[in-house]
Amino acid sequence: MDEAGETVDVVIAGSGAAALTAALTAAVGGLGVLILEKTARIGGTSAMSGAGTWIPANHHARAAGIADSEAQALAYLRAASPAGWAETEDALWQRFVTEAPRMLAFVERHTPLRYGLTGEPDPKAEAPGGMQGGRMVSPHPLRRGLVGRYGRCIRRSTLPHRFSYLEMQRFDLYHEPIRTVAKLAPLLFWRLLTGAAGQGNALVVGLLKGCLDHGCRIALEHRVVSLLTDRADGSVGGVAVEHRGRRRRILARSGVVLATGGFEWDPDLRERYFPGPLDRLGSPSGNTGDGQRLAASVGARLERMDQANVYPTLPTRYEGRPHALPAIFQAEPHAIVVNREGRRFVSEYDYNIGEALDSRDPESGQPRHLPAWVIADRRFLRRSLLFRYYATKEPGWVRRAPDLGRLARLAGLPERALAATVARFNGFCRSGRDGDFHRGESAWERSKAGPGGGAGNPTLGPIEEPPFLAIPLNRSILGTKGGARTDPNGQVLRADGSLIGGLYCAGNAMANPIGTRALGAGTTIGPCMTWGYICGNALLDANRRGAAAGSSTIESSSASVPGQA
Repeated sequence: MDEAGETVDVVIAGSGAAALTAALTAAVGGLGVLILEKTARIGGTSAMSGAGTWIPANHHARAAGIADSEAQALAYLRAASPAGWAETEDALWQRFVTEAPRMLAFVERHTPLRYGLTGEPDPKAEAPGGMQGGRMVSPHPLRRGLVGRYGRCIRRSTLPHRFSYLEMQRFDLYHEPIRTVAKLAPLLFWRLLTGAAGQGNALVVGLLKGCLDHGCRIALEHRVVSLLTDRADGSVGGVAVEHRGRRRRILARSGVVLATGGFEWDPDLRERYFPGPLDRLGSPSGNTGDGQRLAASVGARLERMDQANVYPTLPTRYEGRPHALPAIFQAEPHAIVVNREGRRFVSEYDYNIGEALDSRDPESGQPRHLPAWVIADRRFLRRSLLFRYYATKEPGWVRRAPDLGRLARLAGLPERALAATVARFNGFCRSGRDGDFHRGESAWERSKAGPGGGAGNPTLGPIEEPPFLAIPLNRSILGTKGGARTDPNGQVLRADGSLIGGLYCAGNAMANPIGTRALGAGTTIGPCMTWGYICGNALLDANRRGAAAGSSTIESSSASVPGQA
């Protein structure tokens, strides 16, 4: 029997951007909020992220004279998303484009977070409604000490969070680390002294500060193990939590928000929904699908379980184990990406190269292109000191050979196919145009093109100077994006389409309306925060209507492994 616990207005499971934005919204509206985090660290995947945040029609763009609108953003989502997605996601897209700019303004009013425009175009800016800039924002650095004793509990990252996202973009830290540090040395030293950080740490510090200032409480190492449901109508009225071997019940008058992140660290679920080669994971190891199991245990419909933030990564270590450092390392002039047949299948500068890597055979469900490889010549190594440093974290990761034939044998690739692919690419470099995948022609790819290459296209550089290199490039997952299907208010739906009263879901724990195909460099964090905001406001609306009033008989519902897709 679980011990009796307290009663609060709202329980939030998780402490990432979606969770904290939901908590902040509910607390500013006057509800008492308890945030439950199962690990000893606050912030989840959000704290580890670069915190690029895609918000269409935001007030920073408007102040800069950049014209955008909700209608234009909706047109872009409809045009740039995968075929068929509008049938299930359009209502959620409509809600997102309406609420996202309101969310950003709300967060800046009620927290110390301040954002700046990054200037990046939409990855598919040429699509109807696409923009050449104005939708990507990122937080300025904040001191971890703003949240007092919790500053020590903010989850650290594999990314260099002494820098802001804007600084990394402006100074090109990946290619110019020494010059960047030299230029910013006084600022970096000051941040070191004051405990200031940028990117995901700044995001979580700012949101947490706002939550604490508005009366939210946070309990660490408290894992939600089951949802408490009303025997009569199945609505959720609280949670059972486990802390250091003891279990207790916490009742929630207004509702429960599941914002526990993805399931990528659960090997069974990962193999079920992402079969095939995997390079590494880039999120906290606590992302084991708790929210998905909890939702399924009370009859929720799980969808989009095969969607994820799939991204190129460098090898590193985190908390004593191999881990992923997000980096678009393959986008270099003297490099291409080939599939297991030795052929190119995507532009190497495409922001959505992760979607191409994850492309599945419709019959077997297995990846169509993997294992994949970056093929490059010796000039690739000269481009980045940081690449050479991180390559040492995984001995044998980079294969070298004096000619393409021996390189093909090292990588297990067909020799003739690889030689033909490289020859064809070298011809494109001489002409200045990639006739297969139009590398370097889109607004996004032009924005990421650095010096180098030839014939007027800086993304194109021939592969012809030995030694030649082969580097594995399979899927790395920064966070899965499938879970409970929700309505436009963030309320969880059953398989029959009915609402589960009192249960809400946001972030990577929900069936995310923007999946593996990223429509902006911040279309994980931006929608996560927005759906947290939507859930918070839905809880306030339900409270005002008196939806949580009255007595009910509560029982526990177990959180078993979901058996549905």
